Amino acid sequence: MESQVRGGTRWKRFAVVMVPSVAATAAIGVALAQGALAASFSVSGQSFKVSADRLEGKGFEQYGAIDNGYTLDGKKTAHPVAVSAFSHAEITNLCQSVVTPDVPVFGKVSLILRAGAGEKHVQADRIYIDVADLNADATFNNIDIGVAAKDAGKGPGMKGGSEQANPYGFAQQADSATLLNVKQTAWATTAGTFELSGLHMSLSTEGKECY
Repeated sequence: MESQVRGGTRWKRFAVVMVPSVAATAAIGVALAQGALAASFSVSGQSFKVSADRLEGKGFEQYGAIDNGYTLDGKKTAHPVAVSAFSHAEITNLCQSVVTPDVPVFGKVSLILRAGAGEKHVQADRIYIDVADLNADATFNNIDIGVAAKDAGKGPGMKGGSEQANPYGFAQQADSATLLNVKQTAWATTAGTFELSGLHMSLSTEGKECY
């Protein structure tokens, strides 16, 4: 069965989502440029934006959860998210950006990461994205809607860790998915391997973002 969804939606409607989260340091950027990196990324107390021209993913699962973490001043924080997982994803023209406000002297500072714009695309295995908002044109193949999260077996399974998710709660899964013109806001990403070709990371004092 094939299902198509167009337009924007928020996490409560469990729209599909993908693309790795912002990695946030030059050291991580160098490691990614040199090859594959096993990683768990989040931006403490901040959401970040991700865009991509195209995502081809295999083994998709999605379920609702609560992300627990800390803000930059050490306070506990929690965010409702739709966790989207792929066994493998290939991403074209990836952009990730996070804006840090109130930086002394500079004010707003943006970290912008771009990769996969050439012939070699971004590759990710066993990747989870904790998303708050998504806009994309999406196609799902052999989709199952309304399964229990614990019974979704087409993707890499539930993430666990610091997230709180009900294993008996609503979930959906598909053999594969294609997303076009992706624009999303996320809180965290966990990946088994995350390989970025043609990596370029830059800083901006003008508050620039991917979209």
